[in-house]
Amino acid sequence: MLLTKEQVQADIDALPENYKTKDVDALIKRYVKEGADVSLLRAHILGEQQLHRIYFHTSLKQIKDPGERLAFIDENLLFSDWWHTDQLINLVSRAEFDTAFGYAQRYVFNDDPFVRRWGYVMFISRLCKSRDNLERIISLLHNDGEYYVQMAQAWLIAELAIFFPEEIFRYMKNGCALRYNITGKAIQKICDSYRITDEDKDRFRSLREPLKLIK
Repeated sequence: MLLTKEQVQADIDALPENYKTKDVDALIKRYVKEGADVSLLRAHILGEQQLHRIYFHTSLKQIKDPGERLAFIDENLLFSDWWHTDQLINLVSRAEFDTAFGYAQRYVFNDDPFVRRWGYVMFISRLCKSRDNLERIISLLHNDGEYYVQMAQAWLIAELAIFFPEEIFRYMKNGCALRYNITGKAIQKICDSYRITDEDKDRFRSLREPLKLIK
């Protein structure tokens, strides 16, 4: 069933007044169950943001293979803010690391800051939990002037610190070339995390002053 933009808009208009994400997700669930084709929305999702979640989630939830999901996103790098990138994280969490890493190596140098952000946030999932992949994820990090990319980098560092506190501490103490506008945000996120011990939080706090010296 090929849905037009007008048909989808009519379904959106039928949602409760001041509808929430859960209402849109119920609509997406119906479309997925019906096997709906929402490809005609692609031309409109950057200009009409309410269609963005419907386009990606309806399409991706009908794709069962995680690698094919990554390929679909790669063909549709149509992001206009941080929300549009972050909402896709769970849909690729079971992808093969090597496949995801191959895409990320390109994304983190893309001209579009929200594509660069996607190159980092895709790993804020089970993709970052293997020690075997830690060095490669760290290798993606480099100085970036865009705020939303910096926040993604900080978020990723903090997520890695949950699973590998010793390794991330050593990286930030000895081998990190990132400016403080990234590492300072990472330390704040580490200190805000309920999954990191108070002892480790104190150790990361101790890095604030030396990291401020990195230019």
